[in-house]
Amino acid sequence: MQVSILQIIFSWRMLVTFFLGMSSGIPLLVTGSTLQAWMTDEKVDLAVIGLFSLVGLPYTVKFFWAPVMDRYVPPLFGRRRGWILISQMLLMLAIGSFSLVRPAESPWTVAFLAVLVSFFSASQDIVVDAYRRELLHDEELGLGSALAVNGYRIGMLISGAFALILADHISWNIVYLLLAASLFAGIITTCLAPHPAEEVVSPKSLQEAVIEPFADYFKRLGAFEILAFILLYKIGDVMAGSMTTPFILKMGFSKTELAAVVKTFGIFATIAGGLVGGILLIKLGLYKGLWIFGILQALSTLSFSTLASLGAYSSVLAATVAFENLTSGMGASAFTAFMAGLCNKRFTATQYALLSSLMGMPRVIISAPTGFLAERVGWVAFFIYCTLAAIPGLIFLFRYRVWQEGLSVFHEKNISEEGNEFSADS
Repeated sequence: MQVSILQIIFSWRMLVTFFLGMSSGIPLLVTGSTLQAWMTDEKVDLAVIGLFSLVGLPYTVKFFWAPVMDRYVPPLFGRRRGWILISQMLLMLAIGSFSLVRPAESPWTVAFLAVLVSFFSASQDIVVDAYRRELLHDEELGLGSALAVNGYRIGMLISGAFALILADHISWNIVYLLLAASLFAGIITTCLAPHPAEEVVSPKSLQEAVIEPFADYFKRLGAFEILAFILLYKIGDVMAGSMTTPFILKMGFSKTELAAVVKTFGIFATIAGGLVGGILLIKLGLYKGLWIFGILQALSTLSFSTLASLGAYSSVLAATVAFENLTSGMGASAFTAFMAGLCNKRFTATQYALLSSLMGMPRVIISAPTGFLAERVGWVAFFIYCTLAAIPGLIFLFRYRVWQEGLSVFHEKNISEEGNEFSADS
């Protein structure tokens, strides 16, 4: 019996994916802009506030402890749900502990709690990503990834904008207590979530969990080409995005217009793009989706050069931002589905943590010189260069079918070997 798109969208698996995405998004701003706002209210020195950005380091090196979560199985709820539940409970405890301190009086205690929150949050991300890959069927990965990302963004709204509004009316300590309580939704979801249907044999030793994910990945056909594609597919989008805020302000738009159009309207356009992209992927398939969404991403980047040529018209700004955020959300849904599909289910936590860290590299490294480039060539030419930067990633897509054929053969071989191991263990 053929399952309709609506049945897929409103299935329990998709709801679980959405709520776990929201649970992953809540902690991010708890130690980010929301904590900065609290410290500013407490008149903490600006230099100290700046140093607090370092507490986010666990997010960038999470692949170091991901093998532990692939190797060991908690006593309750299985390998994935067990680790998710442990991370969520430790997160709730760490965030709730903020209600007992004040940044001005105990900055080192606050710093310690912030590092704990970042570590437990990054740990939750590792296992939620792995669980999503193992829970969803291949054809559901696009929509599932989109729902997870949208849930993540809503979680950020809860710990960001909503927390700031609350802080105008109640004390920051109570705000952080409520943020800790908001994780109950994720805990309940984890307890009620289904166990992945497929039985996966976990690594037999920690050494295997550390070494095998790398060996497993580089055995497959086109391994280095795929890494290059991951680095390049959204590079033009990332380059343009790093300069969007200064571009809009230098064009003559007000901070209010920036907040209303980019920071508010733009977020909802991204959420809509992710949802539309996920639904379209069910019909189009991943290959066509990566092509179409990649081309649309490039065109949306080019549209900023049109805005730079026309001048500071609010209607053009709104249309440009809507187009850019919509296509960015669509591209992200296809891209995250592609990366999830690459992972061997024995090592999903480690491999996805590695690939997602690689995906984030352009944001840090390639974005750094974009300001110099924009200053040197002007805004119109800058956005044209960003558009051209998207082409190499699209060219790699001509190799997609070769990658998929190699991946199918590789996965079939692994499944056969895992079946033999499972029979031997039994």
